Amino acid sequence: MLFSSLLFLRLWRWLLPVCVVLLAGACASVEPRKASQPAFTTVYVVRHAEKDPTPGLPDPSLTAAGKQRAQTLVDTLRKATITAVFSTATTRTRSTAEPLATARQLPVQPYDARQLAALAARIRREYKGQTVLVVGHSNTILETVEALGAPRPVPAVQDSEYDYLLQVRIPQDSTQAASAVARRYGVR
Repeated sequence: MLFSSLLFLRLWRWLLPVCVVLLAGACASVEPRKASQPAFTTVYVVRHAEKDPTPGLPDPSLTAAGKQRAQTLVDTLRKATITAVFSTATTRTRSTAEPLATARQLPVQPYDARQLAALAARIRREYKGQTVLVVGHSNTILETVEALGAPRPVPAVQDSEYDYLLQVRIPQDSTQAASAVARRYGVR
């Protein structure tokens, strides 16, 4: 009995410091939970709202219905934490982007619709883990989705369709593919 007690004490003297070191290491590796960066960068892509249909206008403005749709976009994205707004240089795209940019106190940043790869690279680099809005044209919004690395969520956007709201999710993990979904907003 005395022998087993002495053995236990010797073992305990050796085991106790080891347990303390292991416990301290485990506690040190547990950091307070920080607000982590979202796992995705989210990009909303929309076409400009309804434009003046008068033939031959070089830079048509929005119709009353288009102005209403631009306002509806603000309401539609009210829960999204938009941190940047991009628009081409036309009156109709800027007029679609401005109500949301104004509501969020953000500038409307211009981009060149012929340089979609540059826009996509900028969003990936400067807005990682954030949510942005891109306003383009019927012949550029699906190409924007593709430039962001996602497949087209619809085969085409007709010239008469102004109500698509495309949502692209770009994973922070570059081994995962980007995805896109299409939904409609406002009055069709």
